[in-house]
Amino acid sequence: MYNNIYGVKRVYNQEGNIDRNTNIKRSKKIDKKVEKKIKKKEKKERRKRSVGWRIFKLLLALIIIALIIFAGIFTYKVIKNGGGLQGILATSLGHDEFTLKDLDEIRVLVIGVSGYEKDYKLADTIMLCSYNPKAQQASILSIPRDTYVGKNKEKASASYKINSVYRNGENIDGMVKSIENIVGLEINNYLVIDTEVLVELVDAIGGVYYEVPIDMWYDDDSQNLHIHLDAGYQKLTGKQAEGLVRFRHNNDGTSYPIEYGDNDLGRMKTQREFITQVLKQTLKPENILKINDILKIAMNNVNTNLTFDLVKDYIPYSVNFNTENLKTNTLPGVPELVNNVYIYTVNKTKTKKVVEELFENKELVDNETNTILTNTTNTTNTTKSTSTKKKSSK
Repeated sequence: MYNNIYGVKRVYNQEGNIDRNTNIKRSKKIDKKVEKKIKKKEKKERRKRSVGWRIFKLLLALIIIALIIFAGIFTYKVIKNGGGLQGILATSLGHDEFTLKDLDEIRVLVIGVSGYEKDYKLADTIMLCSYNPKAQQASILSIPRDTYVGKNKEKASASYKINSVYRNGENIDGMVKSIENIVGLEINNYLVIDTEVLVELVDAIGGVYYEVPIDMWYDDDSQNLHIHLDAGYQKLTGKQAEGLVRFRHNNDGTSYPIEYGDNDLGRMKTQREFITQVLKQTLKPENILKINDILKIAMNNVNTNLTFDLVKDYIPYSVNFNTENLKTNTLPGVPELVNNVYIYTVNKTKTKKVVEELFENKELVDNETNTILTNTTNTTNTTKSTSTKKKSSK
């Protein structure tokens, strides 16, 4: 009679009892066989682990080599793209050393709108802005919202003020063309910004330090606008910043001093100076890390014909912009009361001079022939003009 143990039959004697001596010997043989099998199996597994480890080390070495090569290439491109944060951003966006060389001055009409009613916004702030990445220069020309754009000033009406041309965003093209005729420059880009952008942006960068020029106390329940600011250097929140750039006069009718610029002229000066401070503080290294938050704020509150592909070409070079290179001015002219309407009449002679001082690109629009006159000034200050067909504004 037999039983299988470890694959070996158990031995019984004639009386039917287990033959202990025989089975002990057999068990020892079985143990040795099992031990041998186990050792053989372990040796095989160790060999497999050894091969796997060698393969892992080889792959790790290849990855490290690839990373070193990539880092070397990336560093080389960063240096070619100007180095520093500019080089890193430019390289990350796929730029090369020729991208900057091919970038022209970009000109954008910025329209700041505000209003208590969601479906009706007024164009309170109008600025023509430009940025030249090669020269690292930028310009802002403030355009008074009462600027008259009609043909007959003696029959002036509110509907021919530049902010009325905007018509709650329904006639942006008409507004762009009107300003082109005033300044004599082609403007292909516009940016309509709600004041909520300023509120969120200032809060996103932790507030903005600014020297408030005068005490500002104004309340307008119809617009839910309440401005309560004391004069002096202070850190402004987003809501306070909105009040600052919208302020024209106090509840008692007093406004900025004449030498500063009364009412709208004073407000435009404050707007330009505050924007300069916002740019200066936004471009701090610690705020560059908040670029995603800043872009998200812009996307939610901006109406523009600028494409991301165009904007991303200029972003890397803007981080090196020095606000000392920012030139600002107001459209030359005089405020007048004509036909019982307050308007701002442009001084064309002074405007031409200011435009030439602010904007590097000398493409001037000839309003009579609807062409662009490209002026090139040489060292003896003589100019030559060539005429090209004007591109239509988009």
